[in-house]
Amino acid sequence: MRFSTDIHIPGSSGFVNFLIPLVKDLQTLSAVTLIGLLLAIGFLIREEHAKLLPEAVRIRNLALIPATAWLVSSLGVLFVELANLLATPISESFDPVVIRSFITQTALGKSYAINILASLLVLLLLPQIKRTTGAIFGLAATFIGVLAPVFQSHSSSSGNHGLAIGSLLIHVVFISLWVGGIIALILISKSERALSLPRFSVLALWSAIAVCASGAVNAWTRLNFRDAWNSQYANLVIYKVFLSAILIFIGATHRKYIIKKLQESKQVYQLLVVEVIVMILAVSVGAWLSTSAPPVANENRVVDAAETIAGSPMLPAPNFRNLLLTYVPDAAFIGILILITALYIRGVVILAKRGDKWPVGRTVAFALAVATTDFATSGGLGAYAHFAFSYHMVAHMVLGMIAPIGFVLSAPITLALRTLPIGRTEAERGIRGTLIAFLHSRYFRVLSNPIVALAIFDGSLFVLYMTPLFGDLMQTHSGHLFMNIHFLLAGALFFHVIVGIDPSPKRVPHIVRIIVLFAAMSIHAFFSIALLSATTLLDGGYFASLQRPWSLDLLADQNAGGAVGWATGEIPILIALVATFIQWVREDRKETRRIDRAEDRAAAMGEDDDLAKYNKYLASLQRLDERPES
Repeated sequence: MRFSTDIHIPGSSGFVNFLIPLVKDLQTLSAVTLIGLLLAIGFLIREEHAKLLPEAVRIRNLALIPATAWLVSSLGVLFVELANLLATPISESFDPVVIRSFITQTALGKSYAINILASLLVLLLLPQIKRTTGAIFGLAATFIGVLAPVFQSHSSSSGNHGLAIGSLLIHVVFISLWVGGIIALILISKSERALSLPRFSVLALWSAIAVCASGAVNAWTRLNFRDAWNSQYANLVIYKVFLSAILIFIGATHRKYIIKKLQESKQVYQLLVVEVIVMILAVSVGAWLSTSAPPVANENRVVDAAETIAGSPMLPAPNFRNLLLTYVPDAAFIGILILITALYIRGVVILAKRGDKWPVGRTVAFALAVATTDFATSGGLGAYAHFAFSYHMVAHMVLGMIAPIGFVLSAPITLALRTLPIGRTEAERGIRGTLIAFLHSRYFRVLSNPIVALAIFDGSLFVLYMTPLFGDLMQTHSGHLFMNIHFLLAGALFFHVIVGIDPSPKRVPHIVRIIVLFAAMSIHAFFSIALLSATTLLDGGYFASLQRPWSLDLLADQNAGGAVGWATGEIPILIALVATFIQWVREDRKETRRIDRAEDRAAAMGEDDDLAKYNKYLASLQRLDERPES
């Protein structure tokens, strides 16, 4: 596992080279331990209505130790890496001017700054955590800090940037949950360990699969299988694979036997200790890997400007065949899609085992949404989106307007509410209760307001493309990943409000939905016209730096992107408009049938229906008016 990268400079001191793996090992293990303890507080240890019980408070206080170690070691990594890069004694890396230049002007320095800020935020947040939601927020902040330097790892220099970096991101996330969870199980009390083991065992199985798959993919992107296996780097990879196999075996043993013998706490404790030892060895090997650059598969291979900037070689001129057959995998998004697909299938299977039916149309909508998302991120459309603004805009429309409709119509929230595990006690909120609490929270009420959803959906277009932000995000893989996730989530939120079938804090009247759709259509058309009429490039020089040999008129390509956005953006909104009308008609029919059934029941019982009661009420008012005054 690698949380950051090292580039050894021949002139750097031996003391600095000695410090780097030690400081990085401390950073890695402290961050992993912190992740495990926050995981335990948020999901494993018992709680009452999301409030922390004494054992959770004890673990929260204990988490201050790894949080402090993470902050200190992150600062240490910054200083030793800076000394290593400048090939100077470590004392000279404390210069404030040098530090400020490093963290503001270099991608590596910015990633270290994010890591340090995240560790400081979590350290300050920990004493204030009184509910599981605070622990979940702290866990998310920790992962942001941990993952930031991963984008600058040696994988970024591999042949396929998206596949290498994405697989490494998945690897770090799940091995952190796996290792950290085991450490947490050792540190929590005996009674809580017995309750937490079954829940963690499920997470450990998923993590083991993800770690092995992502590790194999990452090794494949780094090594030339014909002649690179004699290198030290390859030997370390083989060593880590061997340790991973041991871990999976121990995990399987743990799941099969230990959960059935929870009363034998000594046996459980011994197995957890052995598993942690093997995991620490694997993590140490990962940190050692981070200090070793992978062997170059072909030293004579010419790397063009496009590969240096975009992470993959320049593609041939686009045509229908290339768009259909080109596939440049973005492992991060592929991992996300695989995870949500596995969870969706698991939910459908759970319902089927209960004897409940899940509409086939919803499953089909989910499958189509996953396929279109993959095509817009890793398929031909996603690949060419890195090299031409017009194709980037098409991918944007697919991710923001087409795929979200499929996800919304697949009703994932409804499926989750019907299949997620409930609390282990009557007072425990549990995973399902946490989701329900979020859906009823003030935060989600604000987000699901149609005006807010519209502002995020269409307002972000102007923030992204009419400011330097677009050019900055296009320069990095993390920027591409952020944009794609934003497009997908913003579209899902908007269409959830408009045509969603999942539960929402407040159902928006159909007439309001139609007004919002017309507003979205108008705003989108205005944005597209602005792109069509633009006389300057919006990408900050990104597409020009790629030196592509086709479609040389960059401004014309940008204007074409505006035309594409106008043409393709209106179609999904029109579809949503038609769907809204259909839903409105169906709900009116349901309401009419409900009223008819109520009247039939009243007639069968000899009671007046609502209309007869209303007429009697009017007659009584008339009799009062006709009563002579005394």
